[in-house]
Amino acid sequence: MTIDEIAAADAPMDLLLLADPSREKILGYLPRSRCFVVRDGEAVVGACLVTPIGPRAHELMNIAVAPQRQRAGVGARLLRHVIDAVGQSGAERLEVGTGAFGHPLAFYQRQGFRVTGVERDFFLRHYDEPVIESGMQHKDMLRLTLVYPIGP
Repeated sequence: MTIDEIAAADAPMDLLLLADPSREKILGYLPRSRCFVVRDGEAVVGACLVTPIGPRAHELMNIAVAPQRQRAGVGARLLRHVIDAVGQSGAERLEVGTGAFGHPLAFYQRQGFRVTGVERDFFLRHYDEPVIESGMQHKDMLRLTLVYPIGP
């Protein structure tokens, strides 16, 4: 497997829609994002978009892995690569918002992210259609932040 940064215009929309069901929202943040992909041979099996949100701050807007490759370390490897790339660009912090607790929360926390807030009713206010995962409708967004330099 290899991880490469590609032009945002070449981002694999089918994968991105796994993490954010709104094509409109993705198209809104895609042009100002850095895009990283994981390739296994010629197949793209993971993708991530990171967007600057301030002078030395970035937000992980989307990270997705092909369903057949999930929970096999692909996402963790991609996230670690993105954390390093963003840090090397001079960032002081990397933020992420997630509607899920459980596995996604642990996924980010294992890489050094810490919970910094909850945006109540985020998914109700910002999405026209209900966002459903594991049979539950997302309502609130959990916000997490990783602060550079990454310490122990």
